[in-house]
Amino acid sequence: MSTGYSVSRVIEAGAALGLNIAVHRFPQGTKTATDAAAAIGCPVAAIVKSLVFFVDNEPVVALVPGDLRLNPDRLAELAGGKEARRAGLDEARVATGFVAGGTPPIGYPTPLRVFADPQLKRHDPVWAAAGTPDSVFPIRIAALEEAVHPIWGDISV
Repeated sequence: MSTGYSVSRVIEAGAALGLNIAVHRFPQGTKTATDAAAAIGCPVAAIVKSLVFFVDNEPVVALVPGDLRLNPDRLAELAGGKEARRAGLDEARVATGFVAGGTPPIGYPTPLRVFADPQLKRHDPVWAAAGTPDSVFPIRIAALEEAVHPIWGDISV
């Protein structure tokens, strides 16, 4: 699977949701929130980390600000499950169709429940991965909420 294909899927998924996705590519990479913030020139808190977890046996995506860490116990509670664990690299790719470090908040092959921490709202717009570890796009919080319909809750520490 080419990286161009992954980015195209994000752009197409955005268009289907009424979003005009403006992808920015950074050859030095945007795999981590710190890398992305440095490349973009924004605060780390303005980066959306799309983290793939399993709550019990269900794959879910957790959107958290780049300066915070996900609390798996809080995610499990918000999702109505008993426990949450980080998906392995292969599991994340199967669930979302994207590689770790490039997982966007949209464009999955099958619907996934998405959870988001309200601390994301400290910045508007925020920047999310666009399908590859060197691509990102800005998105307004209202547009993210309209496109993704996340379940909001305090899932970060």
